[in-house]
Amino acid sequence: MSYFKTLHFTKKDIVDILLITLSAFIYACGIDVFANSGNLFPGGFSGIARLLSLVLKDYYQITISFSTIYFVLNLIVTLFVYKRIGPKFMIYSFLWFTLTSIFAEYLNLSTITEDILLISVFGGIVNGIAVGLSLKAHGSSGGTDFIAIDLSNRLNRPTWNYILVLNIFVLLFAGFIYSWNVALYSMIFQYVSNEIIKAIHKRNRVARIEVITDHATEVERAIFETIRHGVTKIPCEGAYSGKSHDLLMIVIDYDQIRETQNCILKVDPKAFITVNSVHRVIGNYLQKPIE
Repeated sequence: MSYFKTLHFTKKDIVDILLITLSAFIYACGIDVFANSGNLFPGGFSGIARLLSLVLKDYYQITISFSTIYFVLNLIVTLFVYKRIGPKFMIYSFLWFTLTSIFAEYLNLSTITEDILLISVFGGIVNGIAVGLSLKAHGSSGGTDFIAIDLSNRLNRPTWNYILVLNIFVLLFAGFIYSWNVALYSMIFQYVSNEIIKAIHKRNRVARIEVITDHATEVERAIFETIRHGVTKIPCEGAYSGKSHDLLMIVIDYDQIRETQNCILKVDPKAFITVNSVHRVIGNYLQKPIE
C-alpha cells in the first residue's frame, strides 16, 4: 500500500516500541488496580468500553469483556482515521491498544486501597503517565486520542480539554445509570489524568526563542539545518556597551527547544538565549507532521 511507503524504521524506533509496551502495561495495571477496584470510568474509549461491558452484563445478561469492547472500538476508529495520520503513528497506536487489551484481559492484581479518593487521584496519575508515555514514544492510546490529535493539528492548539468535556457527558450517563458518587470521583480521576498528559505531551505547544548573537549567519544556518524553521533577524545594540549585535527570533515546538538550544550554543557558546511560551500562532507556521 502507498500509505506505508513512507515508513522508515531506525534504532530509535526500538526504544519507542519498548516504551509503548511499557506504557500499555502501566495503563492496564491502572485499569485493574484503580479503575476496576474503585468502580471508576477512565477517560476515552476505556471508560466507554467499561460502561458498555457493565450495562450489557447488568441489564441484558450479555457478558463481553472490557478488553474485547475496548479493542473493537479502537479498531473501528483506526479504520476511519488512519489515512489522516502518519503510518508509523498509526502502527504504534495500534500496538498500544492491542497490548493494553491483552494485558487487561489477563492481569489480576491486588487492590492497593479501598479509599475512593486515593483511588481517583493516584489512578488518574497512573493513567495520565501511561498515556503521556505513549505520546512521548510517538504513538497514542488510539480512540479519542486520535480525535484530539487530529483536532490539535487542524486548530494548531491543544484540544485535550475538549475531550475532557466529551468524557463528562459519558460520566453523566454512567451517573444516571449507576451512582453519582462514582461519576463524580471518575471526574476527579479523568481531570488528574488530563493534567498529567498535558504536562508530558507538549507537541501542540509552541515557544518563541530569542537569541542575541555576534554570529547571526552561522546561527541561522545551524537552526535551519537542525529544525528546518525560518529565522527573523533584527539588528540591535547593547544599551550599556553600545556594541552592535543581532537579535534572532524563531517560533518552534516545545519538544524542539533542547535541540535548538544545543545547536545555537554549539555555533556561538556566548549567545544570549531566552525562551518564552506562546499562547497561539496566527499565520504561516509549519509544525512537524506526525510520521
